[in-house]
Amino acid sequence: MTKPHFLESDAGAAATRCDDLAAWRKQTRTELIERRLRAQAHERARWSTAIVQHLSQVLPEPDCRVLGFCWPYKAEPDVLPTVRRWIEKGGMAALPVVVQPRAPMVFRRWYPDARMTKRVYDIAIPADTEELQPGILLIPLTGFDAAGYRLGYGGGFFDRTVVALQPRPLMIGVGFDLSRLPTIFPQQHDQPMDLIVTESGVHRSTSAV
Repeated sequence: MTKPHFLESDAGAAATRCDDLAAWRKQTRTELIERRLRAQAHERARWSTAIVQHLSQVLPEPDCRVLGFCWPYKAEPDVLPTVRRWIEKGGMAALPVVVQPRAPMVFRRWYPDARMTKRVYDIAIPADTEELQPGILLIPLTGFDAAGYRLGYGGGFFDRTVVALQPRPLMIGVGFDLSRLPTIFPQQHDQPMDLIVTESGVHRSTSAV
């Protein structure tokens, strides 16, 4: 099992040194992304393969629920093998699309031959497929803690989107162990994951609703 990694500085002390929590999150986010990018490509590929294997243990058989996922960005875990297997078994998958700032995202159907384009953050999204509502979300983690709270890229898109989705989807965070933090200092708007899957295994969140 991979030994979890933490930022070199104590998280509580780091937050105190910064002017406010937003500054601490910005600094921590930058450090974690840089750490992920510095990891060797073959190591990230090995970790992604392990994550895909662990996901096969927790995902149900494809049913009427749509599997939402994110296109790999800035050396995030690659869960495309999981999504392709889901589709091969008869399920449907969808990618999030930012429609406007500070608004919930919508999800458009994705399949291997779907025509793609790029928008916010230069991330690939389906160009012209139908909108779907996901029942399961695979959510990338820039950082995470044992309570299941996620540090993202700072836009708040997933938090707003999850609140808007009814019924609430099953939320599975996917990330590398090097992104683990003692805490992200969650705020009222932060939505906890139900499960977090890393290369070391499946971790049940202590704060999932």
